[in-house]
Amino acid sequence: METKNVIAAISLSAAVIILYSLFFAPTQEELKRNQVKKESIQKNSDTPSLDKNETFVKLSRKDALLESRRIIFENNNIIGSISLKGATIDDLTFKEYSIALNSNDKVILLNPKNFENGYLIESGFVTANKNIDVPDASTLWEVSGNTRLTNNSPIKLTWSNSQDITFEKHISLDDKFLFTVKEKIINRSDKSYNFYSYGQIIRNKIPKISGFYILHEGFLSVLDDELIEEDYDDIQEKKFTRTAQEGFVGISDKYWITSVIPQKGKEFKTTFDYKNKFRANYISTQGTEVGPNSSLEEKIQIITAAKRVNIIDGYAENLKINKFDLVIDWGFMYFITKPLFFALDYFFKLLGNYGLAIIAVTVCIRLAFFPLANFSFKSMGKMKLLAPEMARLKELHKDDKRKLQQEMMALYKKEKVNPMSGCLPILVQIPVFFAFYKILFVTLEMRHMPFYGWIKDLSDRDPTSIFNLFGLIPWDPPSFLLIGAWPIIMGITMFIQQKLNPTPPDPIQAKIFMFFPLFLTIILAPFAAGLVIYWSFNNIFTMIQQYIVQRKMTVKTT
Repeated sequence: METKNVIAAISLSAAVIILYSLFFAPTQEELKRNQVKKESIQKNSDTPSLDKNETFVKLSRKDALLESRRIIFENNNIIGSISLKGATIDDLTFKEYSIALNSNDKVILLNPKNFENGYLIESGFVTANKNIDVPDASTLWEVSGNTRLTNNSPIKLTWSNSQDITFEKHISLDDKFLFTVKEKIINRSDKSYNFYSYGQIIRNKIPKISGFYILHEGFLSVLDDELIEEDYDDIQEKKFTRTAQEGFVGISDKYWITSVIPQKGKEFKTTFDYKNKFRANYISTQGTEVGPNSSLEEKIQIITAAKRVNIIDGYAENLKINKFDLVIDWGFMYFITKPLFFALDYFFKLLGNYGLAIIAVTVCIRLAFFPLANFSFKSMGKMKLLAPEMARLKELHKDDKRKLQQEMMALYKKEKVNPMSGCLPILVQIPVFFAFYKILFVTLEMRHMPFYGWIKDLSDRDPTSIFNLFGLIPWDPPSFLLIGAWPIIMGITMFIQQKLNPTPPDPIQAKIFMFFPLFLTIILAPFAAGLVIYWSFNNIFTMIQQYIVQRKMTVKTT
Protein backbone atom coordinates (compact mmCIF):
# COMPACT_ATOMS: atom_id res chain seq x y z
CA MET A 1 0.00 0.00 0.00
CA GLU A 2 2.86 2.37 0.77
CA THR A 3 4.19 1.82 -2.74
CA LYS A 4 0.78 2.71 -4.09
CA ASN A 5 0.86 5.88 -2.00
CA VAL A 6 4.14 6.87 -3.58
CA ILE A 7 2.72 6.16 -7.03
CA ALA A 8 -0.30 8.24 -6.19
CA ALA A 9 1.91 11.10 -5.05
CA ILE A 10 3.82 10.95 -8.35
CA SER A 11 0.52 10.90 -10.21
CA LEU A 12 -0.58 14.01 -8.35
CA SER A 13 2.60 15.79 -9.35
CA ALA A 14 1.94 14.85 -12.96
CA ALA A 15 -1.63 16.11 -12.61
CA VAL A 16 -0.37 19.46 -11.30
CA ILE A 17 1.91 19.78 -14.35
CA ILE A 18 -0.96 18.92 -16.69
CA LEU A 19 -3.27 21.42 -15.01
CA TYR A 20 -0.59 24.07 -15.31
CA SER A 21 -0.20 23.38 -19.01
CA LEU A 22 -3.98 23.56 -19.48
CA PHE A 23 -4.71 26.70 -17.49
CA PHE A 24 -1.47 28.69 -17.14
CA ALA A 25 0.84 27.90 -20.04
CA PRO A 26 0.63 30.28 -23.01
CA THR A 27 -1.89 29.33 -25.70
CA GLN A 28 -1.13 29.14 -29.41
CA GLU A 29 -3.00 32.41 -29.86
CA GLU A 30 -0.78 34.12 -27.27
CA LEU A 31 2.35 32.74 -28.89
CA LYS A 32 1.12 34.03 -32.24
CA ARG A 33 0.48 37.49 -30.78
CA ASN A 34 3.96 37.50 -29.30
CA GLN A 35 5.41 36.66 -32.70
CA VAL A 36 3.50 39.55 -34.25
CA LYS A 37 4.94 41.84 -31.56
CA LYS A 38 8.44 40.63 -32.33
CA GLU A 39 7.92 41.26 -36.04
CA SER A 40 6.56 44.75 -35.36
CA ILE A 41 9.82 45.65 -33.63
CA GLN A 42 11.62 45.46 -36.91
CA LYS A 43 9.32 48.14 -38.34
CA ASN A 44 10.34 50.67 -35.71
CA SER A 45 13.63 51.41 -37.37
CA ASP A 46 13.36 55.14 -36.62
CA THR A 47 13.48 54.54 -32.87
CA PRO A 48 16.87 55.71 -31.59
CA SER A 49 19.13 53.28 -29.79
CA LEU A 50 20.01 53.55 -26.11
CA ASP A 51 23.42 52.02 -26.82
CA LYS A 52 26.26 54.33 -25.80
CA ASN A 53 29.95 53.81 -25.53
CA GLU A 54 30.86 54.71 -21.98
CA THR A 55 34.21 54.42 -20.30
CA PHE A 56 34.68 54.78 -16.58
CA VAL A 57 37.16 53.89 -13.90
CA LYS A 58 36.02 51.56 -11.15
CA LEU A 59 36.12 53.17 -7.73
CA SER A 60 35.25 52.27 -4.18
CA ARG A 61 31.64 52.98 -3.27
CA LYS A 62 32.68 55.91 -1.10
CA ASP A 63 34.77 57.49 -3.84
CA ALA A 64 32.09 56.84 -6.46
CA LEU A 65 29.55 58.68 -4.32
CA LEU A 66 31.92 61.63 -3.96
CA GLU A 67 32.54 61.85 -7.70
CA SER A 68 29.62 64.22 -8.30
CA ARG A 69 27.26 66.53 -6.44
CA ARG A 70 24.20 64.81 -5.04
CA ILE A 71 20.66 65.35 -3.85
CA ILE A 72 19.87 63.46 -0.67
CA PHE A 73 16.52 61.69 -0.38
CA GLU A 74 14.99 60.08 2.67
CA ASN A 75 11.71 58.84 4.10
CA ASN A 76 10.81 56.31 6.79
CA ASN A 77 11.87 53.34 4.64
CA ILE A 78 14.80 54.35 2.43
CA ILE A 79 17.74 56.74 2.36
CA GLY A 80 20.08 57.56 -0.48
CA SER A 81 20.98 60.13 -3.10
CA ILE A 82 20.53 61.13 -6.72
CA SER A 83 23.64 61.99 -8.72
CA LEU A 84 23.42 65.36 -10.46
CA LYS A 85 25.75 63.90 -13.07
CA GLY A 86 23.26 62.14 -15.30
CA ALA A 87 20.40 62.63 -12.79
CA THR A 88 20.61 58.94 -11.94
CA ILE A 89 19.14 57.24 -8.88
CA ASP A 90 22.21 55.26 -7.90
CA ASP A 91 22.38 55.20 -4.12
CA LEU A 92 19.67 53.56 -2.04
CA THR A 93 19.69 51.82 1.33
CA PHE A 94 16.80 50.12 3.12
CA LYS A 95 16.57 51.54 6.64
CA GLU A 96 14.61 48.61 8.10
CA TYR A 97 16.49 45.59 6.76
CA SER A 98 19.89 44.25 7.81
CA ILE A 99 22.13 42.22 5.54
CA ALA A 100 22.21 39.42 8.13
CA LEU A 101 20.58 38.45 11.40
CA ASN A 102 21.83 40.63 14.29
CA SER A 103 23.89 42.77 11.91
CA ASN A 104 23.92 46.57 12.08
CA ASP A 105 24.75 46.90 8.38
CA LYS A 106 21.68 47.70 6.30
CA VAL A 107 20.83 46.32 2.87
CA ILE A 108 22.15 48.53 0.07
CA LEU A 109 20.23 48.07 -3.17
CA LEU A 110 21.55 50.73 -5.61
CA ASN A 111 25.15 51.75 -6.23
CA PRO A 112 26.95 54.21 -8.56
CA LYS A 113 28.04 52.76 -11.89
CA ASN A 114 31.72 53.40 -11.18
CA PHE A 115 31.45 50.99 -8.26
CA GLU A 116 32.03 47.29 -8.92
CA ASN A 117 28.45 46.43 -7.94
CA GLY A 118 26.98 49.36 -9.83
CA TYR A 119 23.17 49.25 -9.99
CA LEU A 120 21.22 52.35 -11.03
CA ILE A 121 18.21 53.85 -12.79
CA GLU A 122 18.19 56.35 -15.64
CA SER A 123 15.33 58.10 -17.41
CA GLY A 124 14.74 60.89 -19.88
CA PHE A 125 14.45 61.56 -23.61
CA VAL A 126 16.50 60.66 -26.66
CA THR A 127 16.22 61.75 -30.28
CA ALA A 128 17.20 60.39 -33.68
CA ASN A 129 18.36 63.88 -34.67
CA LYS A 130 22.12 63.87 -34.12
CA ASN A 131 22.22 67.68 -34.32
CA ILE A 132 20.29 68.04 -31.08
CA ASP A 133 21.95 67.80 -27.69
CA VAL A 134 20.01 65.81 -25.12
CA PRO A 135 20.95 65.01 -21.53
CA ASP A 136 22.99 61.83 -21.08
CA ALA A 137 25.00 60.07 -18.38
CA SER A 138 27.62 62.83 -18.33
CA THR A 139 25.19 65.78 -18.16
CA LEU A 140 25.49 67.98 -15.08
CA TRP A 141 22.03 69.01 -13.92
CA GLU A 142 21.20 72.04 -11.81
CA VAL A 143 18.94 72.06 -8.77
CA SER A 144 16.09 74.54 -8.64
CA GLY A 145 14.28 75.02 -5.33
CA ASN A 146 14.42 72.24 -2.72
CA THR A 147 17.83 70.64 -2.22
CA ARG A 148 16.58 67.58 -0.33
CA LEU A 149 14.01 65.07 -1.54
CA THR A 150 11.48 63.76 0.99
CA ASN A 151 7.89 62.59 0.82
CA ASN A 152 6.88 66.19 1.62
CA SER A 153 9.37 68.07 -0.57
CA PRO A 154 9.85 67.25 -4.28
CA ILE A 155 12.85 68.48 -6.24
CA LYS A 156 13.35 70.06 -9.65
CA LEU A 157 16.38 69.52 -11.89
CA THR A 158 17.04 71.54 -15.05
CA TRP A 159 19.44 71.54 -17.99
CA SER A 160 19.47 73.59 -21.20
CA ASN A 161 21.22 72.92 -24.48
CA SER A 162 22.54 75.35 -27.10
CA GLN A 163 19.40 74.97 -29.27
CA ASP A 164 17.17 76.82 -26.77
CA ILE A 165 15.67 73.63 -25.43
CA THR A 166 15.31 73.13 -21.68
CA PHE A 167 14.92 69.75 -20.01
CA GLU A 168 13.36 69.45 -16.56
CA LYS A 169 12.95 66.63 -14.07
CA HIS A 170 10.34 66.99 -11.36
CA ILE A 171 10.98 64.16 -8.87
CA SER A 172 8.73 63.29 -5.94
CA LEU A 173 8.96 60.49 -3.37
CA ASP A 174 6.12 58.84 -1.44
CA ASP A 175 6.42 57.55 2.13
CA LYS A 176 7.54 54.08 0.98
CA PHE A 177 9.42 53.17 -2.21
CA LEU A 178 7.88 55.08 -5.12
CA PHE A 179 9.65 57.77 -7.14
CA THR A 180 7.50 59.74 -9.57
CA VAL A 181 9.50 61.48 -12.29
CA LYS A 182 7.86 64.06 -14.56
CA GLU A 183 10.13 64.57 -17.55
CA LYS A 184 9.53 67.90 -19.30
CA ILE A 185 10.88 69.45 -22.51
CA ILE A 186 10.44 73.17 -23.19
CA ASN A 187 11.26 74.14 -26.78
CA ARG A 188 11.93 77.89 -27.12
CA SER A 189 13.44 77.54 -30.59
CA ASP A 190 11.71 78.09 -33.94
CA LYS A 191 12.06 74.45 -35.00
CA SER A 192 10.23 71.20 -34.30
CA TYR A 193 11.90 68.10 -32.94
CA ASN A 194 10.89 64.51 -32.19
CA PHE A 195 11.73 63.00 -28.82
CA TYR A 196 11.42 59.47 -27.43
CA SER A 197 10.99 58.84 -23.72
CA TYR A 198 12.87 56.02 -22.01
CA GLY A 199 13.64 54.41 -18.67
CA GLN A 200 16.59 52.15 -17.98
CA ILE A 201 17.94 49.94 -15.18
CA ILE A 202 21.65 49.14 -15.34
CA ARG A 203 23.43 46.50 -13.30
CA ASN A 204 27.16 45.91 -13.68
CA LYS A 205 27.30 42.24 -12.75
CA ILE A 206 25.27 39.28 -11.55
CA PRO A 207 24.55 39.60 -7.83
CA LYS A 208 24.80 36.74 -5.38
CA ILE A 209 21.65 34.72 -6.01
CA SER A 210 19.98 31.84 -4.20
CA GLY A 211 20.26 29.51 -7.18
CA PHE A 212 17.13 27.54 -6.34
CA TYR A 213 14.81 26.48 -9.13
CA ILE A 214 11.71 27.55 -7.18
CA LEU A 215 12.73 31.20 -7.22
CA HIS A 216 13.34 33.52 -10.15
CA GLU A 217 16.03 36.18 -9.76
CA GLY A 218 16.87 38.33 -12.76
CA PHE A 219 14.95 40.23 -15.40
CA LEU A 220 11.23 40.44 -14.74
CA SER A 221 8.46 42.32 -16.53
CA VAL A 222 4.79 42.18 -17.29
CA LEU A 223 4.11 43.25 -20.86
CA ASP A 224 0.51 43.38 -22.05
CA ASP A 225 -0.67 40.95 -19.39
CA GLU A 226 2.21 38.48 -19.98
CA LEU A 227 4.76 37.74 -17.28
CA ILE A 228 8.31 37.74 -18.66
CA GLU A 229 11.14 36.16 -16.66
CA GLU A 230 14.68 35.95 -18.01
CA ASP A 231 17.75 34.71 -16.16
CA TYR A 232 21.04 36.61 -16.16
CA ASP A 233 22.82 33.71 -17.84
CA ASP A 234 20.29 33.62 -20.66
CA ILE A 235 20.55 37.37 -21.32
CA GLN A 236 24.33 37.07 -21.52
CA GLU A 237 23.77 34.76 -24.49
CA LYS A 238 20.77 36.36 -26.16
CA LYS A 239 18.96 39.68 -26.39
CA PHE A 240 15.30 39.91 -25.46
CA THR A 241 13.09 42.49 -27.19
CA ARG A 242 9.35 42.98 -27.09
CA THR A 243 6.86 45.79 -27.78
CA ALA A 244 3.88 46.43 -25.52
CA GLN A 245 1.15 48.93 -24.80
CA GLU A 246 1.41 48.76 -21.03
CA GLY A 247 3.30 47.05 -18.23
CA PHE A 248 6.53 47.49 -16.31
CA VAL A 249 10.21 46.65 -16.68
CA GLY A 250 12.32 45.43 -13.79
CA ILE A 251 15.11 43.42 -12.23
CA SER A 252 14.13 41.20 -9.33
CA ASP A 253 16.17 39.97 -6.38
CA LYS A 254 14.90 37.48 -3.83
CA TYR A 255 13.59 40.17 -1.47
CA TRP A 256 13.97 43.39 -3.52
CA ILE A 257 12.60 44.78 -6.77
CA THR A 258 13.80 47.60 -9.02
CA SER A 259 11.25 48.58 -11.64
CA VAL A 260 10.25 51.36 -14.00
CA ILE A 261 6.68 51.88 -15.18
CA PRO A 262 6.20 53.79 -18.46
CA GLN A 263 3.44 56.29 -18.96
CA LYS A 264 0.23 54.54 -19.96
CA GLY A 265 -1.25 54.96 -23.39
CA LYS A 266 1.97 54.86 -25.43
CA GLU A 267 3.54 51.86 -27.12
CA PHE A 268 7.06 51.08 -25.98
CA LYS A 269 9.82 48.65 -26.78
CA THR A 270 11.37 46.64 -23.96
CA THR A 271 14.89 45.28 -24.14
CA PHE A 272 16.92 43.02 -21.87
CA ASP A 273 20.54 42.72 -22.91
CA TYR A 274 24.14 42.43 -21.78
CA LYS A 275 27.00 44.55 -23.12
CA ASN A 276 29.59 44.50 -20.34
CA LYS A 277 26.67 45.30 -18.07
CA PHE A 278 23.08 44.15 -17.74
CA ARG A 279 20.35 46.46 -18.97
CA ALA A 280 16.58 46.39 -18.66
CA ASN A 281 14.96 49.29 -20.45
CA TYR A 282 12.05 50.62 -22.41
CA ILE A 283 11.81 53.31 -25.07
CA SER A 284 8.70 54.71 -26.75
CA THR A 285 8.37 53.35 -30.28
CA GLN A 286 7.01 56.59 -31.73
CA GLY A 287 8.52 59.98 -31.20
CA THR A 288 6.51 62.92 -29.94
CA GLU A 289 6.91 66.15 -31.85
CA VAL A 290 7.66 69.26 -29.83
CA GLY A 291 6.96 72.33 -31.96
CA PRO A 292 8.35 75.85 -31.64
CA ASN A 293 7.56 77.53 -28.33
CA SER A 294 5.81 74.46 -27.03
CA SER A 295 6.47 71.82 -24.42
CA LEU A 296 6.15 68.10 -23.74
CA GLU A 297 5.69 66.31 -20.42
CA GLU A 298 5.70 62.60 -19.66
CA LYS A 299 5.58 60.77 -16.36
CA ILE A 300 7.32 57.58 -15.34
CA GLN A 301 7.20 55.79 -12.02
CA ILE A 302 10.12 54.06 -10.37
CA ILE A 303 9.61 51.49 -7.61
CA THR A 304 12.70 50.32 -5.71
CA ALA A 305 11.03 48.28 -3.03
CA ALA A 306 11.41 45.70 -0.35
CA LYS A 307 8.97 43.01 -1.46
CA ARG A 308 6.51 43.17 1.43
CA VAL A 309 3.20 41.71 0.31
CA ASN A 310 0.96 44.54 1.52
CA ILE A 311 3.21 47.18 -0.09
CA ILE A 312 3.54 45.40 -3.43
CA ASP A 313 -0.19 44.65 -3.58
CA GLY A 314 -0.91 48.26 -2.61
CA TYR A 315 1.17 49.62 -5.50
CA ALA A 316 -0.43 47.14 -7.90
CA GLU A 317 -3.90 48.29 -6.89
CA ASN A 318 -3.37 52.03 -6.36
CA LEU A 319 -1.19 52.60 -9.43
CA LYS A 320 -3.19 50.08 -11.50
CA ILE A 321 -0.07 48.17 -12.50
CA ASN A 322 -1.30 44.91 -13.99
CA LYS A 323 0.12 41.81 -12.24
CA PHE A 324 2.68 43.82 -10.30
CA ASP A 325 2.04 41.48 -7.36
CA LEU A 326 3.93 38.82 -9.36
CA VAL A 327 7.24 40.51 -8.54
CA ILE A 328 6.91 38.26 -5.49
CA ASP A 329 7.49 34.82 -6.94
CA TRP A 330 4.40 32.96 -5.72
CA GLY A 331 4.96 30.23 -8.30
CA PHE A 332 2.53 28.32 -10.47
CA MET A 333 0.54 27.33 -7.37
CA TYR A 334 -0.32 31.00 -6.80
CA PHE A 335 -3.93 30.09 -5.99
CA ILE A 336 -2.75 28.10 -2.94
CA THR A 337 0.45 29.88 -1.94
CA LYS A 338 -0.83 33.43 -1.67
CA PRO A 339 -4.05 32.61 0.28
CA LEU A 340 -1.94 30.46 2.60
CA PHE A 341 0.35 33.43 3.22
CA PHE A 342 -2.63 35.62 4.09
CA ALA A 343 -3.77 32.96 6.57
CA LEU A 344 -0.29 32.91 8.14
CA ASP A 345 -0.21 36.70 8.26
CA TYR A 346 -3.64 36.80 9.93
CA PHE A 347 -2.55 34.47 12.72
CA PHE A 348 0.77 36.33 13.03
CA LYS A 349 -1.11 39.54 13.74
CA LEU A 350 -3.26 37.60 16.22
CA LEU A 351 -0.51 35.62 17.97
CA GLY A 352 2.57 37.79 17.39
CA ASN A 353 4.81 34.96 16.15
CA TYR A 354 5.03 33.37 12.71
CA GLY A 355 6.00 30.01 14.27
CA LEU A 356 2.74 29.99 16.23
CA ALA A 357 0.97 31.13 13.07
CA ILE A 358 2.36 28.08 11.22
CA ILE A 359 1.02 25.80 13.97
CA ALA A 360 -2.37 27.56 13.91
CA VAL A 361 -2.66 27.21 10.12
CA THR A 362 -1.65 23.54 10.41
CA VAL A 363 -4.53 23.02 12.86
CA CYS A 364 -6.94 24.77 10.48
CA ILE A 365 -5.83 22.59 7.58
CA ARG A 366 -6.26 19.46 9.68
CA LEU A 367 -9.76 20.59 10.67
CA ALA A 368 -10.69 21.43 7.08
CA PHE A 369 -9.75 17.95 5.92
CA PHE A 370 -10.95 16.18 9.07
CA PRO A 371 -13.68 14.13 7.36
CA LEU A 372 -11.32 13.09 4.57
CA ALA A 373 -8.60 12.13 7.03
CA ASN A 374 -11.07 10.22 9.17
CA PHE A 375 -12.17 8.17 6.20
CA SER A 376 -8.56 7.47 5.32
CA PHE A 377 -7.56 6.50 8.86
CA LYS A 378 -10.56 4.21 9.25
CA SER A 379 -9.61 2.40 6.08
CA MET A 380 -5.95 2.22 7.12
CA GLY A 381 -6.99 0.95 10.54
CA LYS A 382 -9.02 -1.78 8.94
CA MET A 383 -6.08 -2.67 6.73
CA LYS A 384 -3.89 -3.00 9.81
CA LEU A 385 -6.42 -5.26 11.53
CA LEU A 386 -6.81 -7.29 8.37
CA ALA A 387 -3.07 -7.95 8.15
CA PRO A 388 -3.26 -11.44 9.80
CA GLU A 389 -6.08 -12.48 7.51
CA MET A 390 -4.24 -11.16 4.46
CA ALA A 391 -1.14 -13.08 5.52
CA ARG A 392 -3.25 -16.24 5.85
CA LEU A 393 -4.69 -15.80 2.37
CA LYS A 394 -1.23 -15.24 0.89
CA GLU A 395 0.04 -18.43 2.46
CA LEU A 396 -3.08 -20.33 1.40
CA HIS A 397 -2.94 -19.18 -2.24
CA LYS A 398 0.78 -18.62 -2.64
CA ASP A 399 0.83 -20.73 -5.80
CA ASP A 400 -2.27 -19.18 -7.36
CA LYS A 401 -1.86 -15.43 -7.86
CA ARG A 402 -5.21 -15.04 -9.60
CA LYS A 403 -7.09 -16.79 -6.80
CA LEU A 404 -5.20 -14.73 -4.22
CA GLN A 405 -6.21 -11.53 -5.99
CA GLN A 406 -9.84 -12.61 -6.07
CA GLU A 407 -9.84 -13.49 -2.36
CA MET A 408 -8.15 -10.21 -1.45
CA MET A 409 -10.67 -8.18 -3.43
CA ALA A 410 -13.51 -10.13 -1.81
CA LEU A 411 -12.04 -9.38 1.63
CA TYR A 412 -11.76 -5.67 0.79
CA LYS A 413 -15.34 -5.60 -0.43
CA LYS A 414 -16.65 -7.45 2.62
CA GLU A 415 -14.90 -5.17 5.10
CA LYS A 416 -15.51 -2.06 2.95
CA VAL A 417 -11.83 -1.26 2.73
CA ASN A 418 -10.13 0.78 0.03
CA PRO A 419 -6.39 0.03 -0.01
CA MET A 420 -5.76 3.33 -1.83
CA SER A 421 -7.40 5.45 0.84
CA GLY A 422 -4.10 5.85 2.67
CA CYS A 423 -3.00 8.08 -0.20
CA LEU A 424 -5.48 10.79 0.64
CA PRO A 425 -3.49 12.50 3.43
CA ILE A 426 -0.38 12.44 1.21
CA LEU A 427 -2.29 13.97 -1.69
CA VAL A 428 -3.47 16.79 0.56
CA GLN A 429 -0.06 17.39 2.10
CA ILE A 430 1.92 17.71 -1.14
CA PRO A 431 0.51 21.07 -2.36
CA VAL A 432 0.36 22.48 1.19
CA PHE A 433 3.95 21.42 1.88
CA PHE A 434 5.11 23.04 -1.34
CA ALA A 435 3.17 26.23 -0.56
CA PHE A 436 4.73 26.45 2.92
CA TYR A 437 8.15 25.88 1.39
CA LYS A 438 7.53 28.64 -1.15
CA ILE A 439 6.28 31.13 1.43
CA LEU A 440 9.17 30.56 3.81
CA PHE A 441 11.67 30.83 0.99
CA VAL A 442 10.47 33.89 -0.93
CA THR A 443 8.47 36.17 1.38
CA LEU A 444 10.28 39.02 3.09
CA GLU A 445 7.88 38.79 6.02
CA MET A 446 9.45 35.48 7.05
CA ARG A 447 13.02 36.78 6.84
CA HIS A 448 14.72 36.94 10.28
CA MET A 449 11.47 36.03 12.06
CA PRO A 450 12.12 34.06 15.27
CA PHE A 451 10.28 31.18 16.89
CA TYR A 452 11.15 30.12 20.43
CA GLY A 453 14.39 28.81 21.84
CA TRP A 454 17.23 28.46 19.39
CA ILE A 455 15.22 29.24 16.24
CA LYS A 456 16.03 32.88 15.47
CA ASP A 457 15.05 32.81 11.79
CA LEU A 458 12.17 30.66 10.53
CA SER A 459 13.30 31.15 6.93
CA ASP A 460 16.72 29.62 7.65
CA ARG A 461 17.74 26.09 8.66
CA ASP A 462 17.84 24.89 12.26
CA PRO A 463 21.30 26.06 13.38
CA THR A 464 21.87 23.24 15.89
CA SER A 465 23.47 19.87 15.21
CA ILE A 466 23.29 16.49 16.84
CA PHE A 467 26.99 16.05 16.04
CA ASN A 468 28.05 18.68 18.59
CA LEU A 469 25.26 17.69 21.00
CA PHE A 470 23.28 20.79 20.02
CA GLY A 471 26.01 23.19 21.04
CA LEU A 472 27.28 21.47 24.19
CA ILE A 473 30.52 20.51 22.41
CA PRO A 474 32.57 23.55 21.21
CA TRP A 475 32.81 22.38 17.61
CA ASP A 476 31.23 23.72 14.46
CA PRO A 477 30.40 20.74 12.24
CA PRO A 478 30.41 21.11 8.43
CA SER A 479 27.11 22.08 6.83
CA PHE A 480 26.25 18.55 5.70
CA LEU A 481 26.36 17.43 9.36
CA LEU A 482 24.02 20.16 10.56
CA ILE A 483 21.10 17.98 11.52
CA GLY A 484 19.27 20.10 14.04
CA ALA A 485 16.88 19.40 16.86
CA TRP A 486 13.71 20.19 14.91
CA PRO A 487 14.58 17.87 11.99
CA ILE A 488 15.18 15.11 14.56
CA ILE A 489 11.82 15.86 16.20
CA MET A 490 10.23 15.65 12.77
CA GLY A 491 11.94 12.30 12.08
CA ILE A 492 10.80 10.86 15.41
CA THR A 493 7.20 11.92 14.88
CA MET A 494 7.29 10.47 11.38
CA PHE A 495 8.65 7.17 12.73
CA ILE A 496 5.90 6.94 15.36
CA GLN A 497 3.27 7.82 12.78
CA GLN A 498 4.62 5.11 10.50
CA LYS A 499 4.14 2.55 13.28
CA LEU A 500 0.42 3.40 13.28
CA ASN A 501 0.16 2.48 9.60
CA PRO A 502 -0.23 -1.06 8.27
CA THR A 503 3.07 -2.86 7.84
CA PRO A 504 3.93 -3.52 4.17
CA PRO A 505 3.48 -7.23 3.41
CA ASP A 506 6.85 -7.41 1.67
CA PRO A 507 9.63 -7.77 4.33
CA ILE A 508 12.19 -5.96 2.16
CA GLN A 509 9.75 -3.13 1.54
CA ALA A 510 9.03 -2.95 5.27
CA LYS A 511 12.75 -2.53 6.06
CA ILE A 512 13.08 0.20 3.42
CA PHE A 513 10.18 2.15 4.88
CA MET A 514 11.60 1.72 8.36
CA PHE A 515 14.56 3.88 7.27
CA PHE A 516 12.35 6.39 5.46
CA PRO A 517 12.01 8.77 8.46
CA LEU A 518 15.81 8.82 8.84
CA PHE A 519 16.17 9.54 5.14
CA LEU A 520 13.72 12.47 5.27
CA THR A 521 15.37 13.82 8.41
CA ILE A 522 18.67 14.12 6.56
CA ILE A 523 17.02 15.49 3.41
CA LEU A 524 14.93 18.14 5.19
CA ALA A 525 17.63 19.23 7.67
CA PRO A 526 18.87 22.07 5.36
CA PHE A 527 15.33 23.31 4.75
CA ALA A 528 13.79 26.33 6.46
CA ALA A 529 13.12 25.67 10.14
CA GLY A 530 9.54 26.88 9.70
CA LEU A 531 8.89 24.15 7.15
CA VAL A 532 10.27 21.45 9.47
CA ILE A 533 8.18 22.81 12.35
CA TYR A 534 5.07 22.63 10.15
CA TRP A 535 5.86 19.03 9.17
CA SER A 536 6.51 18.04 12.80
CA PHE A 537 3.23 19.43 14.11
CA ASN A 538 1.36 18.03 11.13
CA ASN A 539 2.75 14.60 12.07
CA ILE A 540 1.70 15.09 15.70
CA PHE A 541 -1.86 16.12 14.83
CA THR A 542 -2.08 13.26 12.34
CA MET A 543 -0.94 10.74 14.94
CA ILE A 544 -3.48 11.96 17.50
CA GLN A 545 -6.33 11.75 15.03
CA GLN A 546 -5.17 8.40 13.66
CA TYR A 547 -4.73 6.92 17.13
CA ILE A 548 -8.23 7.97 18.23
CA VAL A 549 -9.80 6.56 15.07
CA GLN A 550 -7.96 3.24 15.23
CA ARG A 551 -8.78 2.78 18.94
CA LYS A 552 -12.44 2.62 17.94
CA MET A 553 -11.82 0.14 15.16
CA THR A 554 -12.83 -3.57 15.21
CA VAL A 555 -12.84 -5.94 12.31
CA LYS A 556 -14.24 -9.43 12.35
CA THR A 557 -12.97 -11.98 9.88
CA THR A 558 -14.04 -15.52 9.26
